[in-house]
Formats: sequence, C-alpha cells, structure tokens
Amino acid sequence: MLVEEDCIATFEAPPALRTLGISERRADIAHGTACGAQVFHVRLATASEPRKAASLLLRKMYAWRGYAFEVSDDHDANQITLFAETGGTLVGTMSLCLDRAGQLPADENFGDKLDALRRQGRRLAEPARLAIDKGVTKRVFAALIHISYLYAHKLQGFTDYVIEVNPRHVAFYKRMLGFADFGGERPCARVDAPAVLLRLPLDYMGAQIRRWGGTMEQHGAERSFYPYFFPSWDEPGITARLLAGCR
Repeated sequence: MLVEEDCIATFEAPPALRTLGISERRADIAHGTACGAQVFHVRLATASEPRKAASLLLRKMYAWRGYAFEVSDDHDANQITLFAETGGTLVGTMSLCLDRAGQLPADENFGDKLDALRRQGRRLAEPARLAIDKGVTKRVFAALIHISYLYAHKLQGFTDYVIEVNPRHVAFYKRMLGFADFGGERPCARVDAPAVLLRLPLDYMGAQIRRWGGTMEQHGAERSFYPYFFPSWDEPGITARLLAGCR
C-alpha cells in the first residue's frame, strides 16, 4: 500500500479491475493511464467541500434508482464520512453513523430490533449513504468498508454493524460481506421504498480480514469482498492516520 500525506490510505489498482456500478453511467473521467495503474486516495470529509461533493454523488445515485431521498451537508458529531478520489475526482463515499445517543437512522423503521441488541450490551454502528461510481475498482468499496471498520471497532469499540437495504440488495451484502437477516421487510419513508435490516458482528469481519485481506486475485474460490480489503499488517498504519485525522 502506498502512503500520501493527509490520506488515510493511498493505493494502486489495475484499470481493468471493475466492480458492479450503482450510478447511471460509466464515470466519464480519467482515473489513470490506459497502461498504468489507477491511484486512489481515501480521506475523511472534515471540510464542507468534500461533504458537498459526497452529497452530490449520493443524490445522483438515489435519483437514478428512483428513490425520494435527500441528504444533508451538515456536520454530525455522531457520524464520520469517508470519500475516495482519483485524479481529483470523487468516485466513492460512505458515512458511518455511531450509536452514541441511542439513535441510528435504522431506528426509524427497526427501533425494536436495535433495542434488543442494545439490551444485550451490543454497541451498534450503521454504515449509510454508500455510493460508488460505475467502473471503479472493487478495492474502493473494500477500502471504505475496511477503514470504517477500523474506526468503529478498533478505535471506538463498537461491536456490530446494522444496515437497512433494499430487498434486492440483500443477497449482495450477505454474500460479499457476511451480513445476516435481522429484521423482516418494512416500508422506509426516507426513500419511499421497502427496507430489510441486516446485521454483521464486527468480530466476524475482523476474522475475515485476517484470513483474506490483501490476497485479491490469489484468493482462489473465495467470492466475498474480503480479498480486496487491506492486508492485516497495513491496519496499524491506517489506524494511526485515521486517529490523527479525527483530532
């Protein structure tokens, strides 16, 4: 892994390495040379301009899906936003909502399910507002999730991820990250569409990272996203830069 000043992580990926797209068309930007590797940088959105750019990418993604959803550019002390860029163009973003005040976005539809976990002493975090431009390497998705895991689990001591997803995306999150059903299908007024609640213990995610992280094309029959995560020996450096960026 490369390291660039003020980045949480900087890495290269071959241009031919593609992932499933969620925007309406292939990104019409240059991510690198035709014969060279693309270079990606992951940063914390600590200023207003990166947050606005992330919101624009989200609005584009949700509009393409036909969802009635509005995002806010306002800073929230119980939330961090990560973004990935290449060549000065934002290509991926995600937010991580932290259950510090007993309230997550998923409480609106699944508060009873989340309260059951809280009574067991589980500490919950909710990855949200994930958008990846079409034609971008799998490593961008993996990097955003891995860094969010390091912040939530290693730095803050949270124990579980919970997410609300559209029913048609359930199989993807189960297969690619190991999420499991934790609530039936319910209507979600925020996006005017049905939602399903999924749960992932972060101890499980850590075990998969230690087993598969950094193996990429050498992963054999493993079909999850974990081979595209950083290798576990990169975690101390990433965690240190993440901690410095949050101060």
